[in-house]
Amino acid sequence: MASPPAREILLFTLESQRYALPLEDVRELVRAVRLTPLPRAPSIVEGLFSLRGELVPVLDMRRRFRLPARRLLPSDHFIITQAGPRVMALRVDRAEGMQPLEPEALDTTPRELPGVGYVAGVVKLPDGLVLLHDLRTFLSEAEALELEEALTSEGATR
Repeated sequence: MASPPAREILLFTLESQRYALPLEDVRELVRAVRLTPLPRAPSIVEGLFSLRGELVPVLDMRRRFRLPARRLLPSDHFIITQAGPRVMALRVDRAEGMQPLEPEALDTTPRELPGVGYVAGVVKLPDGLVLLHDLRTFLSEAEALELEEALTSEGATR
């Protein structure tokens, strides 16, 4: 019997640190564009932009990971994601590309450690370890409700 195909991950960088997302949560990559502020959105939301007519909230990954703030640069990337019903974008310094994820390269024990939020595991790559993030945990329930209310009041619901 053939072994299941390897999963793939998308590698990206923030402040020279590499991170990863499961590719099944990624819809596409786009270059960063100017954002429109979204009043009453949770502080993790940097703003909104229109992706071919669909209004997409952009999450501030630097704030979530407690990294120094930096203004939006044209060289930044937006990773368009969908985990559940909401489409969101993550602003990152650079998307590096896809990589196969062999099952033995993923260690899921770090997500059980206290203080390690948003992590689905650690990926062991030949050039180092990379945190694999779980999009489903990026927004707390309160933040998700606050975002939904802000989008509804702006007429930007799904």
